[in-house]
Amino acid sequence: MHELVSILNRFDERLSRIEERLESNDTPQFDRTWYTVAETATLLGKQPFTIREWCRLKRIHAKKRPCGRGRTSEWTISSDEIKRYLNDGLLPLVE
Repeated sequence: MHELVSILNRFDERLSRIEERLESNDTPQFDRTWYTVAETATLLGKQPFTIREWCRLKRIHAKKRPCGRGRTSEWTISSDEIKRYLNDGLLPLVE
């Protein structure tokens, strides 16, 4: 019986921590306006290749900007777009 009470107390503590997290509404705080592909990948827990493909296929709104490596440009994603993705998901594929 004592073991059951102990298990229930631990369960209650874990449930309380989960409720606190949900109530605090932990969403990422963005300190910049634009993010690189690598930074966006880290924020979203994805691989950079995935983010580049989403940009190329217009699954997220992104812009090409000069990056200082010759003529090549680099995709950049706005913090507003990252927030939109977190709330709404990917944009539909454009045919």
